[in-house]
Amino acid sequence: MSQTYTDAQLISYLEFGIHLAQLAGPVISEGFHKRFSPERSALLVKQGNTVDLVTEWDQKVEKMVRSEIAGKMKGHAFIGEETVAGGEECDLTDLPTWIVDPIDGTANFVHGFPFVAISIGLTINQEPVVGVIYNPILNQLFTGIKGHGAYLSKIDEDPWKQGRRLPLSYPHAPPPLTSLSMALVSSEYGSYRQTDVIDPKVRSMRNLSARDPSELSPRRATAVGHAHGIRALGTAALSMMAVAQGQLDVYWEVGPWEWDVCAAIVIVREAGGVVVDACARETTDSQLLMGRRYLAVRACCNEEGDTSPEAVKAAQEKIIQEVWSVVEDLDCPRK
Repeated sequence: MSQTYTDAQLISYLEFGIHLAQLAGPVISEGFHKRFSPERSALLVKQGNTVDLVTEWDQKVEKMVRSEIAGKMKGHAFIGEETVAGGEECDLTDLPTWIVDPIDGTANFVHGFPFVAISIGLTINQEPVVGVIYNPILNQLFTGIKGHGAYLSKIDEDPWKQGRRLPLSYPHAPPPLTSLSMALVSSEYGSYRQTDVIDPKVRSMRNLSARDPSELSPRRATAVGHAHGIRALGTAALSMMAVAQGQLDVYWEVGPWEWDVCAAIVIVREAGGVVVDACARETTDSQLLMGRRYLAVRACCNEEGDTSPEAVKAAQEKIIQEVWSVVEDLDCPRK
């Protein structure tokens, strides 16, 4: 059954999401800094995959956050990375659903690379409507509510009063993005490295950055490609936050899960960006969220500096089509 909600409710849910981030931040920071001490955190490997990592801190944070949600948000559902990894079935329904990654960037966390975040998203009617992403190492809090904009602040600041509205160019127009050849792109290999999974990703990343036109199929004969560069931050949430800020132009990845991107989808959209399927498939919001294929393009104007909704949509659509023309279509099953 479809759920109804008000703007006031969404604001209260955002405030609760910030509260969860405030609880989680010190725990994540403690575990992060223990890497540099003799008392290091326990490291586990998921299903024998040496690049798919989880630590005792992932589990500790998720347990704490889930308990807080269960106690204060009666009737709400929960989907969490470690809950699903533990074998619990978590279906997305119309109920208000908190979708949480306790530590996005676990490999970064383990190695002391400071791109680490808790990602807290809320869906209602299977649509992402509230997003909170907090990097406690750099004290960066990203927040967004459907219809209310997106902000970057510190954890002890009021996002609306003390934060900076996104994209970072605000209130001025974001720079134009005329073609993929002018873009800085973010992508990842992902944690599943079997040949049939990684080879299409590698070919797609090659095509995004440089390729031999003679190798292209007729469908790709007019593809642009040749992006300025490809960056890998090791976290979907913070890669998408770089898009929301306007620091990265495009994010393309196949393989993340809904807990990696739910909050980020809200924030990118509220920062004027767009998020679609990475492989040119038509999707509803719920299909996109659960589909494990994501393409995000930042806010931009067109070559003439036009920031009308029609001009922005056309400029972003041009980039989307260019990306779709050079990447391969990948299946990404949920099992």
